[in-house]
Amino acid sequence: MSETATPESRAELPAQSPPVDPAETAAAGGKSAGPGRLSWWHGDGGEGAKRNLGLIAVLVVLVVIGAATRSDLYSDPDWVWNNTLTILKLASVVGVVTVGMTFVIIGGGIDLSVGAIVALAGVWCTTVATQSFGAGGMIFSALTVGVAVGLVNGLLISYGRLVPFIATLAMMVAARGLAAEISDKQTQVSNNTFINDIASTKLLGIPLLVYILAAVVAAGWVLLNRTTFGRRTVAVGGNPEAARLAGINVRRHTVLLYALSGLCCGIAAIMLTAQANSAQAAMANLYELDAIAAAIIGGTLLSGGRGTIVGSLLGVLIFSTITNLFAINGLSTEAQNMVKGGIIVGAVLVQQVQFRSLTQFLGRNRATNA
Repeated sequence: MSETATPESRAELPAQSPPVDPAETAAAGGKSAGPGRLSWWHGDGGEGAKRNLGLIAVLVVLVVIGAATRSDLYSDPDWVWNNTLTILKLASVVGVVTVGMTFVIIGGGIDLSVGAIVALAGVWCTTVATQSFGAGGMIFSALTVGVAVGLVNGLLISYGRLVPFIATLAMMVAARGLAAEISDKQTQVSNNTFINDIASTKLLGIPLLVYILAAVVAAGWVLLNRTTFGRRTVAVGGNPEAARLAGINVRRHTVLLYALSGLCCGIAAIMLTAQANSAQAAMANLYELDAIAAAIIGGTLLSGGRGTIVGSLLGVLIFSTITNLFAINGLSTEAQNMVKGGIIVGAVLVQQVQFRSLTQFLGRNRATNA
């Protein structure tokens, strides 16, 4: 039996949409031109792609500058290929560390101890006792030390309620001190042929270190973009309280993020030890600044909640290319550091302006839709 619509019930019915003018539809090419419909490129989804294209453009500009300043070198195809491999090898170790750093920053944290963790893992795996277990023992030792120190960082931050800056700064000092104590402030030589050959081995003309970087970057990209862990990382960094209310164990996830950063540091320790055939407490100095700078250049927000692995990799390549550019032109390290500092400041300023503009734009779009 149908009910009769009363004036009260009619008032509760949703308002009907106004009629669509066929002429307007035809003028729009058969597509709705509503203000709430944004194309992928002009919306939030295209921000990462546009930023990465901008970073690639910066790389191209750096190559052009190199070709203009040292045309005698860039005119030799063999030198160009070898120089490209040199840049990739230079970026490999820092690139692996940057992958872990990117996860931590997206999750709303910061890790100032990554360089010290690399040094501690490298020193620990090159002790006489550890080398007696062979290459497997050395690799296992480096990875275990990296993960263990990362877990300590995560526990101090999550359950000890320490500010990430303070906790990782303390760990940076402590890990360097422990590395110096273990090595007795001496350089420890790696006598393992398998480990030492990692830096010199080439596959299809490309160094093995570059393949390791590519594997870590690919794994990091999949973990961030195709898994629940990655989505939870973005949620925790964007709004920890909302993530907690959504059922995410924020403390446990934060611990896992720092453990992941420590794992990347363990891998980097093996790579750096292979390059130098040795390890010491002063190795990987200022790697934390390089990793943070590369992530920021790549578009990772320092406040957390946004970032890409590809962008961070491009940031590492930009800094490695700048280092190479200064080296082939015989410029000082001081000038190089000043340029890097200026790039970091400029990237943060651009990032803040873009983020504010995007927030305002999306706010206006929501208001229009409402």
